[in-house]
Amino acid sequence: MIKIRTVADSDRKDYTTMAEEFYDSPAVMKKIPRSYIDLTFSELLSGSPYAAALIAERDGKAIGYALLALTFSQEAGGRVVWIDEIYVRPEARGSGAGRALIEAVRSRFPAARYRLELEPDNDGARRLYERLGFTALPYEQMYSSVARSAR
Repeated sequence: MIKIRTVADSDRKDYTTMAEEFYDSPAVMKKIPRSYIDLTFSELLSGSPYAAALIAERDGKAIGYALLALTFSQEAGGRVVWIDEIYVRPEARGSGAGRALIEAVRSRFPAARYRLELEPDNDGARRLYERLGFTALPYEQMYSSVARSAR
């Protein structure tokens, strides 16, 4: 049975290891510095209104996580939850953990819209997301990095 719960301080090692696995996978464009993972975990434990994370467990062992960015959008008509990262360890894929994480996000974080990104060739993830009601947006995304002190 898969259990979904809010990230806790005791998850630091498991979360860090899974985040490193995620950034070592073809699901992302590039690796990030370990310091970003540490900063994110600190933000999650700070009570920030902008970030949250859920951990998926099976038999008491962490098998995945969902990292969320919480925001608001006039276009969407209210709150938006960005599923910034969703990761299920390879040995747990196909077990329902991804579905359970997304269903828990929807039930625990009510919003007008849920968004996520995926690499174009991640067909397995795309099939799961489409089964859960996600559709592709016709938008292109752009970004600009700012100095770390501007956070």
